[in-house]
Amino acid sequence: MKYVGRLAPSPTGALHLGNVRTFMIAWLRARSLGGKMVFRMEDLDHPKDKPGAAADAVRDLQWLGFDWDEEYVQSERKDLYRDALSSLVSRGLAYPCVCSRRDVEAAQSAPHEGEQLFYPGTCRGRFASWSEAYSFLNPLSSSTSNSNSKLQLQPPRIPCWRFRVADGSRVAFDDVFAGRFEQDVSATLGDFPLARDEFGAGYTLACAVDDIAMGITEVVRGDDLLAATPAQILVTRALGAERDISYCHVPLVVGPDGKRLAKRHGDTRIAAYRAAGVRHEKVIGRLAASCGWAEEGEEISLAALLPRFDLSTIPHAPFIAVT
Repeated sequence: MKYVGRLAPSPTGALHLGNVRTFMIAWLRARSLGGKMVFRMEDLDHPKDKPGAAADAVRDLQWLGFDWDEEYVQSERKDLYRDALSSLVSRGLAYPCVCSRRDVEAAQSAPHEGEQLFYPGTCRGRFASWSEAYSFLNPLSSSTSNSNSKLQLQPPRIPCWRFRVADGSRVAFDDVFAGRFEQDVSATLGDFPLARDEFGAGYTLACAVDDIAMGITEVVRGDDLLAATPAQILVTRALGAERDISYCHVPLVVGPDGKRLAKRHGDTRIAAYRAAGVRHEKVIGRLAASCGWAEEGEEISLAALLPRFDLSTIPHAPFIAVT
C-alpha cells in the first residue's frame, strides 16, 4: 500500500517553530517512503480562526520548502460530515447532549486535570432529536411574545453530539514513535463529544471522515494528541474504514518553562523570521539539529534532509526552544 500522509494546519494563529517541526517530520516521513502528501486546512474552529491565517500558513510552508500533492479545505466539505453524522445517528451511535462542561466536571467521581473528562452518558436516550435538545436549552427561542429584551439578546446555547461508546471499548495500537498505547475509552472518556455543530462539522468527526476519504495511511502529529487517538479510532471504525490508520506521535516543542510555545516565550512565528530576512535554511537547520539530522548552526534545505531522515534519532523528550 502506498504511504499517504498529511499536513493539517489550523488557521487559529500563526505557524511557529513547534508546528513546523512536526510538519517537517511528517513531510520527510512521507517523501522518504515515496509516498503522497495531502494538505488539509482544518478551518472548522470558527471562534478561534484568525482572518488571513490560512493564507499565511500556506505562504510560510511554501517559503520553508514544503510541497504537497493534493489540497483540501474542511469548511468546503461540510456535506460529507453531515452525511457521516446522519449515518451514526441512524445507527444509534450518536446522540444530542445538553450538558455543559461545568455539568460534566461536577459529575466527576475524582479530581481531574487536563482537557479530557469522563462523561457518564447522562443524555443517552434523553432526546429524540437535536432540535428537541436545542429547544430544551433555549425554551424562549420560539416565543414571540416575550418582551424581555435582555433574554432575547442572549446567544442561544447549542447542544453537542456525543459518540455512544459501548461498554468495554478498549483500543490498543502500536504508535510508530511512542510505542504501545492502550485505553479503555468506555472507562476513561465515556461518551465523548463528536461535534459541536448541528450538522456534524466538528474536529473529531471531520478528521475521521477526511482521513478515510483521502486515503491517509499514517498520521504524524504532536504527542499531546496521543490520548485522544483511541476515540478517533473508534469513530473511524464506526464510519466503515477498511483498516486502522497508523499513528506517529512525536514530542512537542516547548519553552524553557516546559510548556508548549506561546507568546510569553518570545516570537517564534515563521512569518517573523521571514520578515527579518532569516534564510529558510537556517530555520530548517535549527529544527533538523533538534532531531539529530544536522549540526548545530548548520543551514540546510528541507529537500536536502531526505537522505538524513531517521525517526530513531529524534529524542523522546520535548525540544526546548530558546529564542
